[in-house]
Parts: sequence; structure tokens; C-alpha cells
Amino acid sequence: MSKNKISPSILPGFMELLPAEQLLFNKMLDTIRNTYEKFGFIPLDTPVIEKSEILLAKSGGETEKQIYRFTKGDNDLSLRFDLTVPLARYVAQHQNDLTFPFRRYHIGKVYRGEKPQKGRFREFYQCDIDIIGSESLSIINDAEILSVIYSTFKALGFDDFTIRINNRKVLNGFFEWLEISSKTDVLRIVDKLEKAGLEAVVKELSEMGLCKDTIDRLIAFISIKGSSDEVIQSLRQMNTGSELFNTGLDELEGVCAFIGNFGIPQANFEIDLTIARGLDYYTGTIYETVLNKYPGIGSVCSGGRYDNLAENYTDRKLPGVGISIGLTRLFYQLREANIIHAGKQSTPTKILIIPMQETMNYALDIATKIRNEGISAEVFLNEGKLGKKFSYADKLGIPYVVAIGEDEAKSGLFRLKDMHSGEQEAMGLSDIIKTLKKLT
Repeated sequence: MSKNKISPSILPGFMELLPAEQLLFNKMLDTIRNTYEKFGFIPLDTPVIEKSEILLAKSGGETEKQIYRFTKGDNDLSLRFDLTVPLARYVAQHQNDLTFPFRRYHIGKVYRGEKPQKGRFREFYQCDIDIIGSESLSIINDAEILSVIYSTFKALGFDDFTIRINNRKVLNGFFEWLEISSKTDVLRIVDKLEKAGLEAVVKELSEMGLCKDTIDRLIAFISIKGSSDEVIQSLRQMNTGSELFNTGLDELEGVCAFIGNFGIPQANFEIDLTIARGLDYYTGTIYETVLNKYPGIGSVCSGGRYDNLAENYTDRKLPGVGISIGLTRLFYQLREANIIHAGKQSTPTKILIIPMQETMNYALDIATKIRNEGISAEVFLNEGKLGKKFSYADKLGIPYVVAIGEDEAKSGLFRLKDMHSGEQEAMGLSDIIKTLKKLT
């Protein structure tokens, strides 16, 4: 009598891919990694499990509710919910061994116990970069972050995207000038403008107690559009008298001046005064990136400047600037919108070698020589009919197949079959390698 079988399944909020999709996901991840490294960012990997006191040093509210927390023996442990808090701990812990500015990238999984819904996950990859200074950090770093964003999305195959920038000091200084105390609530409402529309935003601002004059000034402020020079000029003409506002405006103007030096086209960035990001965390430049043809996807890359990364762990002032790409969500959204497609190929193998008769040792030697050229090669090691072996290659989308019998082993001449066209061509190993290298 057999035991009852357990139905194979995974928890909601986790993404698991079939081979062809996993290859596409890995290609995106490698593209992001390679771009980060081109700018000299250093790879970093921190433990998935941290001490709860580390992760919750500053967090509370919703973050504490979403964190995966558990005990093992006497240890109070949590799964990391982002890559920024582990970075803060890492820099504080190793500050005497690091060279500043410290430029790191981190690509890894994070965990949030929120209610799973379409496009949101409990386990997902984040791709972060940050530049951390010691005591100070030049504003030109904020402009370089834009250059990394631009280069990354170009490398991913996108042309029509906009990096929206703003400055938190400009926002906070403007709210001070209007004598608005509930900044968080106002920013949360303003953030709905694109989805809910102007009328709904005005209604909600009124319901929270803002007078008509304040609302009119606020709407006029966030409606300022134009080139970066035009927006800066309009903000200068406001004469708020706020020192914080003017400091932020100087920073915003400085970032825009440097952007041109990094070769970022005007068409790919703009000042957008509706961008707020998390109120408490960011203190200067803030970023959001959108794919213009697919606004429903939302922001695909965001981040900003912060005054002191590791203030909960050290007295040393460590200002920084960084961004994050939520790769799992981005991949899911792009796939759902039919913007990206997994190909037929479900393996990295470029050529399948099929040994015939007593040629296994020779076939293995040929495979080794091909692999030594940096090409993925696979030898069919199992018994079976020849048609079944070719069917294996076809199902996995392997581009080329070569069958090696005694004649091929003696002559060194092989019939390379193109599985897409069905054509076969006789050639030596060096020509096979040349053909395969054209695929990489």
C-alpha cells in the first residue's frame, strides 16, 4: 500500500521559472551586474539572515510587521527585507578596512511578509548600487548614479525611458514655506496624482484640512514642467526665503549641470517635482525611472541621497547615494506586458555531441576542446535511438548537433547540423568552433 503523495507546490508570493525563462532572467541579471562593474562598483554579499536588532534598529511600523522573524536557540533572527540596512551594518563593522568613497553593488534576494498580489512578491531579487563617503560626498556622485541608470537600461535594450529627479530639500523647504506640518500625508496624496488625477488629489488635500490658497500653491508647484533649466529658473523665481529650499535647489542645479558631462541625453531625464520617495530616509537628490511606453509598470528603478547611512551603528558620518532595481518584479511586469519573451532555447548548450558506435572517448575529447574555447557543449551520454537524441536537442532548443561515428573519428571531418534550418555542412573542428562563436 503506497503512502499518500504530497501535492508539489510553492507558497504564494514566490517566483519559480521554467528553464527558458530562467535563462532570460539570468541574462538580465548578468547585464545589470556587468554594467555596475563597468562603473567600478565592488561586489558585496551579506548574509540573508541577520540579527533582528540590526535590521530593526531604525525600522518600525509596517516594516516590522512584514519582516520574517524567528528564534533559533538564544538567537533572535530575521531575514533581510532590503539590501540597504545590511550595507549600513557592513560599512560600520568594516569601516577601518574599507576605502572611501566605498562603491558597492549587491544583487541578492530579500524577503517581505506582505500580502502577495500581482507583481509583488515575498521573495525577490534587488540589484543595488551605493556610493558611501566618509564625512562628505560630492554632488557629482548623484549625477553619476543617473549615468549608471541610463547605461543599465540601455544595456537591457530600452531606449524610451525617463529618469525623473527631484530633491528632498526642495520639497521640505517648500512645505516649510507653506507651513504644512503633515508632510508625510501630503506627499502620500501627491504621489497619487498620476493614477488618481488632479481632482481626486485636490479633494483629498482639502479633506485633510489644507486651505484653498495652500492647495493652489502646492498644485502650481508640482505642475512646473519644462527643461531642467526652465524648471530651475521657475523655482528660483518663487523666492520662498527658505534656506533649506535654496540649498536643495543649488544641489538640483548642480546635478543637472553634471548630467551633460556623463553623456546622458536630455530626452532621458527630467526634473519632476511630484517625486517624493520615503520621507524619512532620503535627504537630497531622489530618482525614479519609468518606461515611457509602459507607464502602467510604474517605477523600474528608484533611490536617492541620504545624509548618514550607518547612524544607528557608528558615530562616524557616512553620507551616501544609491539606487535599487527590483529585478523580480521588473522581470514579471515586462513578461506580463509581452515586452520580453523567453526563446525556445532552454539550455545554455550551443552544441550537442552524439557519440556513435565506440566513439565515446573521442566525443568527450572533442567536447573538452570546444569548452576550452569558452563554448557550452554537451555530450549525449545515454543509450537510445538516434532520432530520440536529435529530439532531445530539438526540445531544448540546442542550435547545433554533430553525430560522431568511426568515420568522423578517423577523418576529423564532421557533419554539423543546424537544428533551426535543418541544413548540414561538413567541416573540421576549427570551423565548427568558428561557427559556434558567432552565437555568443
